[in-house]
Amino acid sequence: MLEKMKNFTQDVVTLLWKDLLAEFRTKEITISILVFALLTIVIFNFAFTPDPARVGLIAPGVLWVAFSFSGVLGLNRTFVIEKERGGLQGLVLCPVEREALFLGKAAGTFIFMCIMEMIILPVFSILLNLPVFMPGLLAIAFLSNIGFVAMGTLFSAIAVNTRARDFMLPLLFFPAIIPLLVFAVKGSSMVISGEPWSDVMGWLWKIAAFDVVYLVVSTLVFEFVLEE
Repeated sequence: MLEKMKNFTQDVVTLLWKDLLAEFRTKEITISILVFALLTIVIFNFAFTPDPARVGLIAPGVLWVAFSFSGVLGLNRTFVIEKERGGLQGLVLCPVEREALFLGKAAGTFIFMCIMEMIILPVFSILLNLPVFMPGLLAIAFLSNIGFVAMGTLFSAIAVNTRARDFMLPLLFFPAIIPLLVFAVKGSSMVISGEPWSDVMGWLWKIAAFDVVYLVVSTLVFEFVLEE
């Protein structure tokens, strides 16, 4: 049992390391999602006057629009790059468990999203004059990324084999991820507004519950999606 767990972990780490090395060489995913997120925040900053009376109301929505749309852009490239380079068939034939393949791909996208958010948050703070490096907001972003990436990796694998894959991923993905995004926006709003930590914890627990559901379902279904 321990040996099987060790081999499983090694497979996940190997697949993750492969994706990280490929991304660090090209920086294709990181640059695309970072530029998109920056443009989104800058456009919203000019569209709304960031006065103190309104900024607390619009800031959570602006933040998660930037995170979610740029995240989908990164998710869309998760399997497209493999398919364009002829590596998708190799991954299917790879002698590793499908759960390890899923977790390796999801972990890579999760890291890219966290890097993007750590760069975006200071820009967001400067433009809207808000202290965003708060423990509650960081916890919400971290937990939301887990569910977002878990479900997104599954739908990315589904969309990659369709003709209109750039269109199909957001079309399939956003209806499924709406509850998580609603909880993230509500929780972020409470943190930015200075609500008690006990109230914020209620939203964190809801996000964590969706993370568990999304992660378990996506891991179990991924094998069948990949075979198709």
